[in-house]
Amino acid sequence: QVQLVESGGGLVQAGGSLRLSCAASGRTFRYNAMGWFRQAPGKERDFVATISMSGVNTRYADSVKGRFTISRDNAKNTVYLQMNSLKPEDTALYYCAAGWGGSTQYDVNSYAYWGQGTQVTVSS
Repeated sequence: QVQLVESGGGLVQAGGSLRLSCAASGRTFRYNAMGWFRQAPGKERDFVATISMSGVNTRYADSVKGRFTISRDNAKNTVYLQMNSLKPEDTALYYCAAGWGGSTQYDVNSYAYWGQGTQVTVSS
């Protein structure tokens, strides 16, 4: 079992930055790939970024590539999402998720555990 708690969301102006954190409990964290997803009102939950269990491999959605960076600290059981150059279209509820396995995954069905989400709102 892995329990996930996101933090760091908030209201920011376009062009600003936020850093999301996801604290995980459970002994298996270091064996799970981790991902960030987001969901805007009335829309599906979309992939944002993923990182392998070792932290070596990362992948990003095209819409955030070059602006967002995912990282993890296995000693602290925490995964981060650094978001720069934020745009109004980045506004959404952001979820952290732990994968069934250790390799990077894009699909929501590849993730076993989910946090409750943290709201990010970008004003124009």
